[in-house]
Amino acid sequence: MRTLALILALTLPTVAQAHEVWVERDGAGPARIYLGEPAEPMPAGGDPEFKRLVAPKFVGTTATRSDRRAGYIEAMVPAKGDLRVTDDTVFAPWGAEGAKEAVIYYARAGRSDTSTAMPYEIAPLTANGNRFALMQGGKPVADAKVTVVSPDKWTKVLSADANGIVTVPLRGGGRYLLSATKEETGQLAVPAGPVAKIYHTATTTFVAK
Repeated sequence: MRTLALILALTLPTVAQAHEVWVERDGAGPARIYLGEPAEPMPAGGDPEFKRLVAPKFVGTTATRSDRRAGYIEAMVPAKGDLRVTDDTVFAPWGAEGAKEAVIYYARAGRSDTSTAMPYEIAPLTANGNRFALMQGGKPVADAKVTVVSPDKWTKVLSADANGIVTVPLRGGGRYLLSATKEETGQLAVPAGPVAKIYHTATTTFVAK
């Protein structure tokens, strides 16, 4: 039992940092909320860590019904507008006492709205455009690293300019996923308790024609 606990303690930071929460939506259909590694093929039945995704919260709207599927949560939501979801309870804080770390996820689906509604968010500069910025408190993060995953799982890390802007290369039609992580250190806290570092991980998905 101690050996298993030690293995989990050593591997959890890598798992937590490698995994992301993202939202997909087709037209006006239901939202699908995932936990996994979007650049990798989804295992049959979903990512092994999917069980940790228990209480994602919609921002600015309310799901009328949620159902747990094989690998994602399906939620019925209003038909119009971009969707936003956040979750600060997926992984329990890890590390030594006094130096614990945690991760908070911010996920968005759609690029029709240039405004932001979450503390960290990857937002388009123009409606339905392919220029984006990682926004912190509504302001762009200069020199941010934004990873793009294309519909065929082609992956590229983009470096934002001094104004926080990246231009996403479009490689044909389908769903694209953008992700970025910003670290925060200090005397911080998540629902599970105090931490010294938080990884703020944002994703945005959109469908290109």
